Amino acid sequence: MPTLPNLTGKQLLSALSSLGFQVIRTRGSHTSCGLSMSERPVVPVHVGETIAPGLLSRILRDCDISARPISKRLCRDSVTLPVRAAAAWR
Repeated sequence: MPTLPNLTGKQLLSALSSLGFQVIRTRGSHTSCGLSMSERPVVPVHVGETIAPGLLSRILRDCDISARPISKRLCRDSVTLPVRAAAAWR
């Protein structure tokens, strides 16, 4: 089972935008992003809060990507991330 990084909504949006995803709309603290209008996962951007592991895996599944490209992209941007095992949260 791949490990999921602890991410804030802002970090996740930054990583997704570097992978080609665009912000489609923002309503309050929830941002819809995607490659097209048909696939639009919603990313919560709450200040000071990390995204729960279940929600993060669901967003990544909706985007059809794994945790590895996100982790690599963030490591390339010199962001240090604590890592947690996805299986520990089930």
